[in-house]
Amino acid sequence: MSTIVKIQKKGQVTIPTRMRTQAGIADGDLVEAVFSRGKIILTPRAAVGSSKFPSAHDEYTTEQRRHIDAGIAEGVEDFKRGRSHGPFASANEASAYIERMAKQRATAKRSKRLARCT
Repeated sequence: MSTIVKIQKKGQVTIPTRMRTQAGIADGDLVEAVFSRGKIILTPRAAVGSSKFPSAHDEYTTEQRRHIDAGIAEGVEDFKRGRSHGPFASANEASAYIERMAKQRATAKRSKRLARCT
C-alpha cells in the first residue's frame, strides 16, 4: 500500500494510523531510518534495554525508596477509599473548589475555638 505524506517543518512526517498499526508501532516507539538507492526506509526497532537507563535504584537509597513507596501506597489507598477530589473541567473550577474548601475549614476552626472558650 502506498500513501503520499507531506514533509512538515523540521522534516517531520506523519505516518498514517493504518500503516502504524500494520507495522506494529505506536507513540514513542523507535524506528530506524535508512537511505538506500533513493528511498528512505523506516524499520521498527525494539527499545534499548532498560538496564541502560538510570532507575530509582541508581538514585535513591533503600530507605528513601521505602519511604517513597509508602507514600505512593498511602495515596492509592486514599483514592480507593474515595478520599479524592475532582475531576475538574478546568483549572478555574479546581481553584474555586480549593477556595471554597479553605473557607469551610476556616469557619470550622473558628467554631471549635468558640466552643472551647465557652
